[in-house]
Amino acid sequence: MWGWFSRKPAQDAPVPVVADKGRKSLRIPSGVAALARKKPERGEFVDQVKVFALPSHPPGVGPSGEKPLMAMDANIAGAQTWANGYALGGFWTEGITFLGYAYLSELAQRPEYRVISETIATEMTRTWVKFTSRGDDDKSDKISELEAEMKRLHVRDMFCRAAQQDGFFGRGHIYIDTGDTDDPNEMATSIGDGWDDASKAKIKKGGIKSLRTVEAVWCYPTAYNSNNPLKDNWYRPDTWYVQASLVHSSRLLTFIGHEVPDLLKPTYSFGGLSMSQMAKPYVDNWLKTRQSVNDIISGFSIFALMTNLSESLQGDGQQLFDRADLFNNLRDNRGLMMLDKDSEDFKNVAAPLGSLDKLQAQAQEHMAAVARIPLVKLLGVTPSGLNASSDGEIRSFYDYIHAYQEHLFRDKLRRLMGLVMLSLWGETDDAIDFEFEPLWALDEKGEAEVRKIEAETGQILIDDGTISPEEERKRVASDPGSGYETIDVLDVPDLEEEEIEGLEPKASAERLAQAGETGETGDDAALAA
Repeated sequence: MWGWFSRKPAQDAPVPVVADKGRKSLRIPSGVAALARKKPERGEFVDQVKVFALPSHPPGVGPSGEKPLMAMDANIAGAQTWANGYALGGFWTEGITFLGYAYLSELAQRPEYRVISETIATEMTRTWVKFTSRGDDDKSDKISELEAEMKRLHVRDMFCRAAQQDGFFGRGHIYIDTGDTDDPNEMATSIGDGWDDASKAKIKKGGIKSLRTVEAVWCYPTAYNSNNPLKDNWYRPDTWYVQASLVHSSRLLTFIGHEVPDLLKPTYSFGGLSMSQMAKPYVDNWLKTRQSVNDIISGFSIFALMTNLSESLQGDGQQLFDRADLFNNLRDNRGLMMLDKDSEDFKNVAAPLGSLDKLQAQAQEHMAAVARIPLVKLLGVTPSGLNASSDGEIRSFYDYIHAYQEHLFRDKLRRLMGLVMLSLWGETDDAIDFEFEPLWALDEKGEAEVRKIEAETGQILIDDGTISPEEERKRVASDPGSGYETIDVLDVPDLEEEEIEGLEPKASAERLAQAGETGETGDDAALAA
């Protein structure tokens, strides 16, 4: 069996007495060994870990009465027993099996775990989404109403919190409150996917009251298909127990970023692998390295006093410790160290500290590697060295975040958008959709350079006859970042008329002379010119 077993410290072996002419024999009394033995016993027995086992939830989460069991546990009991027979015990505490919601809640207090999940969640909701429309109809008013309702429901904040809970626990939920929370019969029924007939029958105008997040520890899965892998609800709970109340899965937006294999889904309470559990081996190594480096720095310099132990170790050995106390009390730049020139000597032993920063930095960087977060984002550490830049790492990170948005948010947000439309207008609008805003943004100088290149490109296309000035004007007016989005596209200025109005100095003088013949003053003529 794998594991650790407690070991008793070895008994003190007798020290042979060596005779030496002219010196007293050296003998270490048992009292000295008792005083010097400060370290606790090491090693502990670790029980074999059952990887494929049902999770533990707090009392009252599942149905009342007996201890709650998942509805289809009997169908997978044989598979779990078979799988446990092939699983190794112990796993070197690397977090191979489900750690449990209580322990994951403890890990969420450590910044090494918390910052990882919070960074990913905040980046996923930092720029959020932009609603778009298809077709020639003007949907701006409906989009404005939809945006206002999304703000009222705090959708952005709810998705951020659900993503954080997915990072902490491997599963997050957003509860859609339709006003039926206290009706157990209605809570067990479906509200559809937001676009089907079931949603249209259940959600009326003003049907969505609010949104709330629910942690995974309070949601116990039940009634899932474990018989036929070909069906859509294979290993997907149809209903959940939330504090002993049966809730249909359509009323909970469930966020699972890292799914586990089917054999492990019951063990993980039909959640996924949390970022805390994924990062645990790397965080453990970092904490040990950080403490070890601190211990080395605290005791990198050791002072050694070579003295006559044959006399200091007489009796119970207290003379030895008294001599050490005297040595430490006098070891100061303003003190005077007195040594016996015949029987004592002094030296200093120091450990090199030159490479400790690199070892500590590498252990810290491993945490960023498993989370796919650049160092400057996760730790605030900027790259160093010749031509060091983090632009490439940041862009790669944004590509990952965008892909993760599509994976974790797309279906839930699309479903919620359909339900919100029904709550607003009593119908859905298939022409309205959304897209995630890009996370990468240029600075003012970069935006100005891009606009200059676009203007030069437009001028070249106009001169070549590829497009007309009206088409380029329409493009500029439709670009929200051009600064000319408020111009009237149809009101095209007449360039020939503007050239006539921009008179040369000679023409201006003639204009002034003509103004004098009409009786205008010089100032009025000059102002008119």
